[in-house]
Amino acid sequence: MIDLPTDSLHPLPAMFRPAFCAIALLSSASFAQTPAPPPGHDHSVEIPGLKKELFAGVTAEDLLRPGAEPGSVKVTLVATFNAANYGMNFNGYSHGKANLTIPVGTKVHVTFINPSPVPHSAIVIDRPDTKKLQIAEPWFPGGATPKHLVGQTMGKSEFSFTADEAGEYALACGFPSHAVAGHWVALTVSAEAKVPTLQFGDQPAKEVK
Repeated sequence: MIDLPTDSLHPLPAMFRPAFCAIALLSSASFAQTPAPPPGHDHSVEIPGLKKELFAGVTAEDLLRPGAEPGSVKVTLVATFNAANYGMNFNGYSHGKANLTIPVGTKVHVTFINPSPVPHSAIVIDRPDTKKLQIAEPWFPGGATPKHLVGQTMGKSEFSFTADEAGEYALACGFPSHAVAGHWVALTVSAEAKVPTLQFGDQPAKEVK
């Protein structure tokens, strides 16, 4: 309870006392109703405990780069790149707000990095499956980190797959419930595309170089 000043201690004109009481009550209610952040995540400017040397120099544009051999691409996925979406993002993007488009038949080499103590993983799934709590197997053979349902912490792993079927997919975190929470970026395998492109939000798609 908040003790209000009295005339004997701090004289307060009678005309201001109702307003003072209202402000005090509103302040108390505000503190009482402030929600706690979800367990394990918060919206701070920086996620604590990250092993930053694992992704030093990596940018959002590294989500999709040309591969070393013809007909291939290099994908770098950094989980918990920043505090966006409570840290459940890849290179700062979540909920499919980054879209990687590649031609059918492209060989995809993925480097997955998780600098966080919270477990994450990566798996290629059909885009509607981002609404499922967990996916047992990747859509394309080889398209997942080892033990994607368990995840990994403060480390990196690599995997490769061939995108041999056109469709709308997602590169998602395979840890149970994380994809549902938005931890995924879009992967479009196109029969019409001639070159790989990368699109952020509503910005025009750009050919990767």
